[in-house]
Amino acid sequence: MAKKSLHGFKRVLNATRYSCQGLKATFQNEPAFREEVLLAFIMIPAALLMDVTQIERILLIAVVVLVLFAELVNSAVEAVVDRIGAEQHELSGRAKDIGSAAVMVTMLLAGYVWLEILIL
Repeated sequence: MAKKSLHGFKRVLNATRYSCQGLKATFQNEPAFREEVLLAFIMIPAALLMDVTQIERILLIAVVVLVLFAELVNSAVEAVVDRIGAEQHELSGRAKDIGSAAVMVTMLLAGYVWLEILIL
């Protein structure tokens, strides 16, 4: 017999639990994510204290969160690739490189936004 899918509040609770498990796993297993979380804990309060417009504050915070998002996706890609096998394969390497590039692009965007708002 097929398992009934959950609906409503129970589904939201389960989804929240799975998301928290993902954050915990990434924090425990990915040093880059830990470093980015540390920076976020510095940069987000700094953005809240700065004398900038509301839109600028939103942008400063959003790009920091975007870096965390990209790192989470990159870590997920790496976990799936590693699960498939340890042997070298062109597509596995490409997938990991593309995930890494996504993180780099978001970091460059974050740096640009912070520089543009605070210095330029």
